[in-house]
Amino acid sequence: MIPQRNWLVENTLEWKLRTCYIGRALDTKMEQVAMQTGCTMGKKLLLEFNFVTDPEAASIVLSHFTCPTHIATLEYSLRHRLPWDFFHKWINQNTEKARFMKNITALTTQYVKDDKGNKELFFGEGFVSCDSYAMAAAIDESVVTEHAVYGVSVELHGSLTRGMMVLDTLDLLKLKHKAIVFLKCDMEKFKQLLVNAVK
Repeated sequence: MIPQRNWLVENTLEWKLRTCYIGRALDTKMEQVAMQTGCTMGKKLLLEFNFVTDPEAASIVLSHFTCPTHIATLEYSLRHRLPWDFFHKWINQNTEKARFMKNITALTTQYVKDDKGNKELFFGEGFVSCDSYAMAAAIDESVVTEHAVYGVSVELHGSLTRGMMVLDTLDLLKLKHKAIVFLKCDMEKFKQLLVNAVK
C-alpha cells in the first residue's frame, strides 16, 4: 500500500543530505516528512543510529525541510514493541513478502532475544520494527494516537553527546520549524498495516 499523500518516508540521512544539495525543490513539493530517528530519553546515554552516524545530515534535514516533519523516535519504537506471538505469526505467513520479512529481520530478532539486546533495549519483551512506525504514520496518520510538537535539533559538537537529538520542550532555542514527535501508537491499527503489507 502506497501513501496517497505526497509524503517522504526516509531513514537514510545520507540521502537526505544529498537531497538538500541537489536542490531544495523537493522540500517545496513535499507535504510531510516522516522519519524514524532520534532519542528523547536523557536518563542514559542512548543514541539512535541515523543521528549518530551522520549528525550533520540530520541537522540539515531538521533545519531545511520546512514541511511538517513527523518523528518516530527510538523510544517510541521501543515502547510499542510487537508481541513475539504476533511477530512470529506475521513473518511465518505463506507469502513471498512474509518470507522476505522473515529473512531481513532474522539478525535483529536474534539480537533482541539475546541477553545483551534485552539489556540495551528498554521497555520489555517483543520485536522492535523501528522504520515501520514512520511508514505506518505516512499511510494512516490515525495510527499515532498522541504526539507533541517541539523544536528539534541535533548536537553536533559534544564529545559525549554528538549525534543526540535535542528536544526543545521549553522553546528556549526559538526554532522556527517544529517537529511532530510521536508519543503513543494504536497497536491494533499498526499490526493490521503490517499484516496487510505482507499479503
